[in-house]
Amino acid sequence: MSPALEEIQNYLRISPRLHTAGQPLEEQFAAIQAAGCHAVINLAMEYSPDFLPDEQQIVEKLGMSYVHIPVEWEAPRPQDLEAFFEAMQRLEGKTLFIHCARNMRVSAFMYLYRVLKLGEDQLACLNDLRRIWEPNPVWQAFIQTYIPQPPAGR
Repeated sequence: MSPALEEIQNYLRISPRLHTAGQPLEEQFAAIQAAGCHAVINLAMEYSPDFLPDEQQIVEKLGMSYVHIPVEWEAPRPQDLEAFFEAMQRLEGKTLFIHCARNMRVSAFMYLYRVLKLGEDQLACLNDLRRIWEPNPVWQAFIQTYIPQPPAGR
């Protein structure tokens, strides 16, 4: 794993093919590409902190695919999660870099994706989510729409 990826805020490697983080700096996309990522999925809004308006061009110039699914911080919607699941399915087998402003939206979506779509251990996935943050009431309610009871333990 490239130390450069670890320098991206709130970076968390989920697996060899799934990397998550907050908003990378423009110059960090070269490290993302060098780490073998084939695509970048961005869940940040255009007005999110540090948003790069030309991110799609930066990513595609490096030969990676780009998917932007803007998710409203205070109002995540089921259709946002469905679009994320569809993008993950479409890019299955590829090495992905998934980010938002601070890796909070992404960590919640990845928790749901891993548990609901990949069938991974719920507690392990929850622990990864909590490595980034403890979801606020808006996000806790959104998560509980899909997974009503979090597993016991921490």
